[in-house]
Amino acid sequence: MISLLTIIALAAGILALVDGIIRVRSRGTAILAVIEIIVAVLFLIAFIPPLDALIPVAIRTITLAIVLLIVLVLQLVLRGSTRRSGAAITVIAIVLLIIWIIVTLGWVAIPGLS
Repeated sequence: MISLLTIIALAAGILALVDGIIRVRSRGTAILAVIEIIVAVLFLIAFIPPLDALIPVAIRTITLAIVLLIVLVLQLVLRGSTRRSGAAITVIAIVLLIIWIIVTLGWVAIPGLS
């Protein structure tokens, strides 16, 4: 069964992937957007169960989430010529990632998220 915390992480990863695709297609430098796409895909792939045996899930997903969060913040600060919805998608992905990181690390315990 999929938990609500997993759904939040998947939503954040998908939004980051969509944001990266939007930014690659817009004018300006696309290097950071390509990095965002790669990290978002790796973050989403990290939730596939057969990969659990290779690296502990918490370390792998937390590391990718923090890297993805840094890239999203850089994308927000270095906002090129994207639409306003691009900024909204970025902010939503950042908020979801922050919620997921805080709950996963155990800094805040929210009943129902596990």
